[in-house]
Amino acid sequence: MTTSDRPDQPGEDPSGTGTNSPDSGTSGSRRARPPAPARSEAAHLPLRAGAMLLLAIAVVFIGLGWHSAATGDSDPEAGLEAAQSRQPTSSSPATTTSSGAETSASSSTSTSVDPDRPRVCIFNAGTVGGLGQTYRKLVDDAGWTTATPSNLQSASITENTIFYTGTQQEYAEQLAEELGGDISVDPRPAAFSQCQGGLVLIVVTR
Repeated sequence: MTTSDRPDQPGEDPSGTGTNSPDSGTSGSRRARPPAPARSEAAHLPLRAGAMLLLAIAVVFIGLGWHSAATGDSDPEAGLEAAQSRQPTSSSPATTTSSGAETSASSSTSTSVDPDRPRVCIFNAGTVGGLGQTYRKLVDDAGWTTATPSNLQSASITENTIFYTGTQQEYAEQLAEELGGDISVDPRPAAFSQCQGGLVLIVVTR
């Protein structure tokens, strides 16, 4: 029997191509697929590295924030308490000095005022309204006792004048000096009977 007359044996490929052979090219291509997951894992490595870097930066900033808060809360409070504790001490001498100055001024004023000084009666003989009240304030500020100002019609008096009687000349000159300006100091006329016992201040101009 020749070779061509024999029946095909199981497992043999008459065409000789070896299609069903375990060593064929089809089986080889299927075994080459496993490296694909390795490439996918390598692609995710940069993302993981970036996430770790961001996490490390966040931890550093949180640590710096805690440190800044811890040091910032302690120092300003200590400085504020120290400033508040020093402030009353530094202001006390100034207050004491001011009180002492006021006491000294009050004592000086009270001792300089002569209780025997006569009161001052003010008459407005000019044409300026409110002139009597203006001079009354000046006389009051100088420490004199005043009466309510009145108006006076007199053509013979043309300048500011102080009339005095008896021993009042020294007081009249003192008042004229304290008021300043051009004020005449004259004995009281016998015909002038108002403001008995006091100095008469007749004002015509400011």
